[in-house]
Amino acid sequence: MILTVTLNAALDRTLAVPNFEVGFRHRATETLSLPGGKGVNVARTVKTLGQPVIATGFLGGPTGDRILADLTREGILCDFVRIEQESRTSTAVIDPATNTATEINEYGPEISPRELELMYEKLSYLSKAAAVVVLAGSLPRGLEPSIYGSLLSLLNSLGAVTLFDTFGDPLRQGIKAGPDVVFPNQEEAEMVIGYEFSGDDDFLAAARGLRELGAGSVVIKSRKGCAAQIVGKDGRVRSYLGRAPQVTEVSSVGSGDALVGGYAEAMRRGLEPAECLRLALACSAANTLRAGAGVFYTEDLDRLLELVDIEEVPAE
Repeated sequence: MILTVTLNAALDRTLAVPNFEVGFRHRATETLSLPGGKGVNVARTVKTLGQPVIATGFLGGPTGDRILADLTREGILCDFVRIEQESRTSTAVIDPATNTATEINEYGPEISPRELELMYEKLSYLSKAAAVVVLAGSLPRGLEPSIYGSLLSLLNSLGAVTLFDTFGDPLRQGIKAGPDVVFPNQEEAEMVIGYEFSGDDDFLAAARGLRELGAGSVVIKSRKGCAAQIVGKDGRVRSYLGRAPQVTEVSSVGSGDALVGGYAEAMRRGLEPAECLRLALACSAANTLRAGAGVFYTEDLDRLLELVDIEEVPAE
């Protein structure tokens, strides 16, 4: 079983607005509402792959009630900490004419000390049955940037395999706690490392740098695919460049979360690092063919798996 942790869950609304321009009145041609937050999107990906998953995190208010009801309708098992304040709503505006997306995300509720204490207790219990635990997404108000580091330290002490995906200071501090795999995108990795990447060598050097800061393995996501340094079952560190197949995108929203979900499931199966990356990139590409984070068809996935290019790069 895979456990996903979403501290700042959301109701995600995706609007299709042709020829979207700021400052003008528009009418959406399509609207899609789904439970969201990065960890929830990862859970949806795992469920689409036909595997058991439990989603946890914080939920509150009528929006939280709807998120829980919708996840239940999707067949995703849930065990959230209920909080006093309202869960957030996020909006993505997709312009099919230009293939661009504009995201507007609320900050989220404020978490009380008691509610945080309940989260520690819930993770201690749920992680015992999990093959992989994924912590992903932004932080709601009231939580310090160090919280992910504290949660990862707890999970490490319990022997859990941890995957970690966030940004900014929480990413920087969480890496120090030693997650098994960390998944920054290019911009997030550049912020931690301190320079912009201009080629594959920069990506791989950054992956090494993130490992030196405490991460076990590193997968840096980019528009073209990923660069990775992964510790294999034999303890050897291998470097990879992954190229995602070229597709006609409908929406890239959530494709990074689908990548993490595919990787988590591949790890649960015990696949080798290159095959973990292959499934991850195929899930990411399949996600771009449909509106909605973590939404894809398995027939698309099966076709795209054969088109992913994974290259192992010799160690320096």
